[in-house]
Amino acid sequence: MVAVIEIGFKGRRRGFYANPQQFPFEVGDYAIVEAERGEDLGQVLQIGTESLLKDDKEHLKKIIRKPTPQDLERLAENRRLEKEALEVCKRKAREHGLGMKWIDAEYQFDRNKLTFYFTADQRIDFRELVKDLAATYRTRIELRQIGAREEARRIGGYGPCGYPLCCTTCIARDFDPITTKYVRDQNLPLNQSKLLGLCGRLKCCLRFEVDFYQSAAAEFPNVGQKIKTAVGVAVVERIDILKEEVVLRFGKSQVEKYSLDELTAMQLSAKKEREFTKTNGNGAK
Repeated sequence: MVAVIEIGFKGRRRGFYANPQQFPFEVGDYAIVEAERGEDLGQVLQIGTESLLKDDKEHLKKIIRKPTPQDLERLAENRRLEKEALEVCKRKAREHGLGMKWIDAEYQFDRNKLTFYFTADQRIDFRELVKDLAATYRTRIELRQIGAREEARRIGGYGPCGYPLCCTTCIARDFDPITTKYVRDQNLPLNQSKLLGLCGRLKCCLRFEVDFYQSAAAEFPNVGQKIKTAVGVAVVERIDILKEEVVLRFGKSQVEKYSLDELTAMQLSAKKEREFTKTNGNGAK
């Protein structure tokens, strides 16, 4: 199988690359790789085989070589130049009257391309700005519009849980759609201040946890379901999956709380009682 190495770049951009020359790498090492019309430099994130890949196994770009100390100095210089370029881009965008929020700038390692990342509420005609920037930097210019989640990924930060944002750690590539259905499946209150992440969108962790909640919910009765117990018929008022509790309402006002084990035992006892009554009744006849 083909040896495959995952390389990470600035802004948590990632890609898979073949290592045909079998350079010895460890996670954390730097590598110079093929890029569009040139070379790029990134850091090793994973080392494995083509089983890492989901698709596009035939069009893998290649690792060219290991970087020299001079290459790493050039990378540091690129980072300095990117900050300057971003400020120039902001100024020129204002001169062109463009309403864009500028997020980041990124040089390809060989400086054959300079990419600017931005967000905007609508489609922007930035052709004149690109011409202006190309004349200033004498390299290929790309302006890339990104969404709020991608913005949070590039900037980074910490969530209310105290851990780094999911989009910067455990989400490798594309973002899965996250809807309020995940909120309902987890029995969470529709409280925007608790459900929205730093990006202003529904938190990514809702997607990670929904599978557990959907699986666990299968062991619980549905809210509103009528249940026959040893003390009478009750309606499921509420369930708490994490505490493994079920709240039952008897009549109009009586509410009782049971653990899932207690409820299961009650239902089993009621079932046995019904079967016993049914069997004895048939025998009497």
